[in-house]
Amino acid sequence: MLTSAEKEFVAYWEENRLKKKKILRQISVGLPMAVILVIAIFVNFFSGWFKRADIVLHQEKSSLIIVLIVAALLIVAFIVIFSARHRWDMNEQSYRELISKRDK
Repeated sequence: MLTSAEKEFVAYWEENRLKKKKILRQISVGLPMAVILVIAIFVNFFSGWFKRADIVLHQEKSSLIIVLIVAALLIVAFIVIFSARHRWDMNEQSYRELISKRDK
């Protein structure tokens, strides 16, 4: 026997499971969290509290800014993809468990 909340989730997930797996939808889920994390990293780095990092940042031949931008983009991409896939997998697992529970 399924509760009413479980029945609602099964009906919702049957209807929307393929929509939620699309790339554009996945990007909208994890993007805000990833951007906040990257902004926090940049604020921490550019605040100047760590003197050695500040010295490296202001060297003439430093390509650190390029490395930081590439790293930030990689962090954002990883978090967006991982969080969206993880959330979809968790919902899919719950859906399959509820379906097997319903069929018994």
